[in-house]
Amino acid sequence: MVPQTSEEETTNGIQQAASRAQHDLELAWEGLKEGDFGRALPLITEYLWPAVQVLLLLIVGYMIAKLIARLVSKPVKARVDETLGRFVQQLVYYAIMISLLVAVLGRFGFHVTSFAAILASAGFAIGMAFQGTLGSFASGIMLLVFRPFKIGDVISAAGVTAKANAIDLFNTTFDTPDNRRFIVPNSAITSGTIENISHHDERRVDVSVGCSYDADLKQTRDVLTKAAEAVGQKTIQGEGRGFQVILGDLGDSSVGWTVRVWTSADDFWAVKEELTEHVKNHLDAAGIGIPYPTMDVNVSNAA
Repeated sequence: MVPQTSEEETTNGIQQAASRAQHDLELAWEGLKEGDFGRALPLITEYLWPAVQVLLLLIVGYMIAKLIARLVSKPVKARVDETLGRFVQQLVYYAIMISLLVAVLGRFGFHVTSFAAILASAGFAIGMAFQGTLGSFASGIMLLVFRPFKIGDVISAAGVTAKANAIDLFNTTFDTPDNRRFIVPNSAITSGTIENISHHDERRVDVSVGCSYDADLKQTRDVLTKAAEAVGQKTIQGEGRGFQVILGDLGDSSVGWTVRVWTSADDFWAVKEELTEHVKNHLDAAGIGIPYPTMDVNVSNAA
């Protein structure tokens, strides 16, 4: 006779316990239908009360795990980084809950070591089923270690341009300016290019415009310079900063110009709108047209 392995013994034990529990439940149910509550008493003492104990332990353990995770992560959030603090909080929480589950199983007679061996033997199938989830977990570790962005940064990644609201173990939550929420797997973020739009404190505003070929170049430059000076209070001065008026290309119907102004990242959109308005108004006041593409249609009369 071939001796059974620990995994086989555990499997057989689970099957026998399930069969016995089904038999006891059938007897108890028959007793309840016949009004014999004494036959249902073993069900309460052997199954119902332990189940209530497990439920109470899990509820109390859940509350304790949340409390400990919050206490551990609080100094990390305050002294290091919000992103790292949230990650530590989740890591501590899941570690406590898994330990609690193992302890509860052992407390009520489950052979945890053998049970873990069964799970380990099925690890390949589990890994194949959850390879996307495991990949997102690994990507979450990469985001934590390399920190290409943090909570509150505006980034562009995985086809989403929005502010990072939360970086979790498996996914990252983004909120857009128009109040839409995107939940993106971490693996989708790390598999492509990440643009951190709000990484720097200063940004450059570019406003491009096409002016008429009839306009004098020097006059046009002077007018656009005055438009840039109109937002001077919000312009950052210094080497490589300030503003620029650049003559670009000669297009099909207009001469291309670009007005560049350096400002703080917080004022970027406000300055862009204000500068665009000043460019249009100053050109209009100077009588410099902003042509648009036109098309000549010639119709020939067929003989």
